[in-house]
Amino acid sequence: MESWNRMSTDAVRTHTTDGVNRRIDERVEECVRHMAEQDRAAITQYLDKLEREWDLNRMVSVTASAVTVLGLVLGVKGGRGWRVMSGVAAGLLLQHGLLGFGPVAELVRVLGVRTRREIDLEKFALKALRGDFERIPHDGGPLARANAALVAAQS
Repeated sequence: MESWNRMSTDAVRTHTTDGVNRRIDERVEECVRHMAEQDRAAITQYLDKLEREWDLNRMVSVTASAVTVLGLVLGVKGGRGWRVMSGVAAGLLLQHGLLGFGPVAELVRVLGVRTRREIDLEKFALKALRGDFERIPHDGGPLARANAALVAAQS
C-alpha cells in the first residue's frame, strides 16, 4: 500500500528523504494492521499512548531551547564559545519556526520522530478501526479494514 499517505504539502515530509518517510509510513501501516486484529480496549489504550507522543515541532523546540539555556548558563563561567552555541541554537529554532524545517528537524526526523499530522493520521486510522467513523467496512478481514482506515483518515 503506497498511496495512502498524501501529505505532499507538509514541509517536513518534503525535505525528508524518501527512505526516512517510507520507514515512518511503514511503521504506521504495521501498527494499524496489528491494531485491526485487536479489540476496542487495546485500540483505546494505544490511542492514549499516541496522545502523549511528542511530535517533531515539540522535540525541536525543547531541544533548541535546552541547548540555548545550557549555552547561556555555561557561558557565564565558561566564556564566549558557550554563548555562541546559544545563538546558533536560537537561530536554528528561528529557522525552523519560519520555514517549518531545518537541520535540527532533519536530525530528529532521522531518529523517527513524526510530525503532528503523521501522528494524527495514525490516530484517525485507529479511531476508524475502533468504529468511531461509519465509512469503514466491518467485513473483508483485518488488512482490508486497515487499508480502508488509512484512506479514510486522509479524507
